[in-house]
Amino acid sequence: MAMNSDYVCVREVGLRDGLQRITVPFPTEAKIEWLRIEAAAGISSIEVCSFASSKVMPQFADRAEVIAAARAIPGLEVCATILNYRRAEEAFTADVDALNFVISASATHNMQNVRRTPEQSMDEFRQVVALRSSRDQWRRIKLAGCIATAFGCTLEGSVDPRRVLSIAEQYIQAGADEVALADTVGFASPKQVKTLFTDLLALTGSLQVSAHIHDTRGLGLANVYAALEVGVRRFDGSLGGLGGCPFAPGASGNIVTEDLVFMLEACGFETGVDVEKLLPLRDLISRYLPDEDLHGAFARAGPCRVLVE
Repeated sequence: MAMNSDYVCVREVGLRDGLQRITVPFPTEAKIEWLRIEAAAGISSIEVCSFASSKVMPQFADRAEVIAAARAIPGLEVCATILNYRRAEEAFTADVDALNFVISASATHNMQNVRRTPEQSMDEFRQVVALRSSRDQWRRIKLAGCIATAFGCTLEGSVDPRRVLSIAEQYIQAGADEVALADTVGFASPKQVKTLFTDLLALTGSLQVSAHIHDTRGLGLANVYAALEVGVRRFDGSLGGLGGCPFAPGASGNIVTEDLVFMLEACGFETGVDVEKLLPLRDLISRYLPDEDLHGAFARAGPCRVLVE
């Protein structure tokens, strides 16, 4: 399929997905500097935190300060994740632009992640939608329904695509503004990605569809390309490839934001991001998290240049 030269949104999720499994505190001032550097480089959407319990994820105890700093950056879409209804009012009051609600297609993973069945989680999503409608100032906040372990699960194995599409249909009927598929544990192949996103796009119509793909087994960018071919135009990335689900064994390996932007631009898409301006962030992260490995081919090789003697 020929690639069209159109816009693809790259959302940075390193501040949430990248940091959520790391127990070493990442300072608030460093998070704010991260926000500023990425926004200056052209990243227009950043997932800044999770509204999980601070006892479970102390990394996000400073979310009020981080959200306030993000809100002060003109033109930045400020996103956050919620896992249940209990935290929804706090999230709406925080005045983010978008909330990502997560339900796992794998019942076992959902139970470990949020201690609920997928059906119970969907009931809570419906309550979140109703809560959003209860106040005029909250109605502008976009609700995305994310389906985790959409391509497989380390705890259950294969996941029936019909289950994934059923959850997507329930999200749409409940009032989601966006549906996202997540390869939470890096099981997906390009063929699988192309097939499932084709079916999802047929179901969603004009509704926004996005992809959260991991590079755990080296197929991350190949899977992005497969999703691009069928029309997906919104992807998550994590600076330096930080992150992974703490409730799924072997789930490390988010797509590297820098490599994602480079590939998209090389394929003729517009991202609005200057990838070279992202590189100083790697030094910032390494300064505070020296034991964390940072990944990325673009950071090693740099931009394509012709060497003339």
